Amino acid sequence: MKKLLILIFFSIYAFANQDFLEPEEAFKTSFEKKDENVIFSIKLGKDIYLYDDKLKFLITKPQKVDIRNDLDIPESKEYEIWQIHNHDMDIKIPYALLKEKTNNASNIEITVEFQGCSKAGLCYAPMSTSENIDFSNASSANEIKEEVQAQTNQVQEETLNETDAIANTLKSGNILIVLATFFGFGLLLSLTPCVFPMIPILSSIIVKAGDSGTLTASKGFFLSLVYVLSMAAAYTIAGVLAGVFGANLQVALQNPYVLVAFSAIFVALAFSMFGFFKLELPQSIQNKINKTTDGKEKQGVLGIAIMGFLSALIVGPCVAPPLAGALVYIGQTGDAFLGGAALFVMSMGMGIPLLLIGLGAGKYMPKPGGWMENVTKIFGIVMLGVAVWMLDRVLDATIVMFMWALLLIGAALYLKVFEHIIAKLITTVIMIYGVLIFVGAVSGATNPLNPLDKFTSGVAISQNVEELSWSKVKTNEQINLAVKASSKPVMLDFYADWCISCKELEAITFKDPRVIAKLKEFTLLKADVTENNEDDKAMQKRFGVVGPPGLIFWNKEGKEIKAAQIAGYKNPEEFLKLLDTHF
Repeated sequence: MKKLLILIFFSIYAFANQDFLEPEEAFKTSFEKKDENVIFSIKLGKDIYLYDDKLKFLITKPQKVDIRNDLDIPESKEYEIWQIHNHDMDIKIPYALLKEKTNNASNIEITVEFQGCSKAGLCYAPMSTSENIDFSNASSANEIKEEVQAQTNQVQEETLNETDAIANTLKSGNILIVLATFFGFGLLLSLTPCVFPMIPILSSIIVKAGDSGTLTASKGFFLSLVYVLSMAAAYTIAGVLAGVFGANLQVALQNPYVLVAFSAIFVALAFSMFGFFKLELPQSIQNKINKTTDGKEKQGVLGIAIMGFLSALIVGPCVAPPLAGALVYIGQTGDAFLGGAALFVMSMGMGIPLLLIGLGAGKYMPKPGGWMENVTKIFGIVMLGVAVWMLDRVLDATIVMFMWALLLIGAALYLKVFEHIIAKLITTVIMIYGVLIFVGAVSGATNPLNPLDKFTSGVAISQNVEELSWSKVKTNEQINLAVKASSKPVMLDFYADWCISCKELEAITFKDPRVIAKLKEFTLLKADVTENNEDDKAMQKRFGVVGPPGLIFWNKEGKEIKAAQIAGYKNPEEFLKLLDTHF
């Protein structure tokens, strides 16, 4: 014990008498304006090093923007368990980049934050230094403006990917043009799987409303409008929250418990359509609503609004360049109003097909009769299909195959009530297909669209169809090591089981022989972010990925090619064109 106390005493004495550098001596910083650049220099004292993850480059005025990922930072080194810099550095910050990020502001403040330690055992407190760049006092403002704009355009051509280009449109465009552009984006997105699952949901609501015999074109359009407006409100709220706080509400709701609960709601809706019971609001709420003369109408509208809101968040979580661009814009500028307005009109564009369905159903639906009961039952089966489709995100693929088989076989038996020859033919086809899926499930197949895959795989093998080989990564550190070890270009794929567009990429783009041949030249990494845990969030935050799918690229030298980054689904032709452009 005595020896231990003596050892501690001498250790403390040695530490207390260690000649540590003052912060100003350990870290000497300066800014220099040279050749249309701001050069930030930091000179380190003896045995001083910087933590790489604490080194930040920010525009702090006129708005806060993180520009570190846009700068050429020297490669860090591994020291114990950290990534550090232990040499002097000169970091070039182009005027064109500053102008681009601040929408050509005349007065800009740059702030550099950093923290480091001495190898002798002392860690310094976080520090920062700032520099003001004033373009308004230039001797020839027009010439500099033209030169900076030319450089900005060049930077955009070299570094802006599709997402950043859309974010830049929001920054620089006329508000009416921006909103019109995003409405057009929404129309294009309405043709994607983001909207398809909502069609049977809305159709079933309209069919149910037609039971009363009062469904007109205007009422059908009104019911659809309530659904679409609620859907648009959900997209807007979720998007603004994601942009401001960096938390994607749609991704957070792809939780197994949430998906199972929402699937149970669709099962309940189905059995309600089969006539087993009637779904209604609690009596206390009904009484409050029914105090008005249109109480029953309000009950129906409230239910449709809730379903539209939840459908947007849970049923169709999709990431596409317009959505990602709006989120990047909100995150960089803090302008939630314009970003939210863009998301709202985009969502309304996505809802146009749904509005047409409501208008058409109200206009062309025949008069109510006995046939309505059978149609309602058909939509009950569709609701069960939506429930199974959602469970596909959380259950084993083989179990889902059996569920599809049982649903189709059960539907065929249930629909035998139809006597018409065409109806009998359809039910027979449904029965046969259900049996094929059941056989496929027993054989180990996992794709209900190709249930006999295991029986035809021999044909595929004989035709020498290759498969892509992926290496899984779970953290940023694993990504760094994989990129560093590769002698080929690298592609990182952000994937999730609940991501519809991810499965499109796998089933279509990554199965195309031309794509497979091209990607054989790459090292392929896959980050499965299904769980959305802290490591998953850290990886996505690093690359500005708001949700899967997201594809990140590096060249042979290990430099990230930001202009090649992809958000959302790309078909084989679009994907190959992008690869040919950058590799």
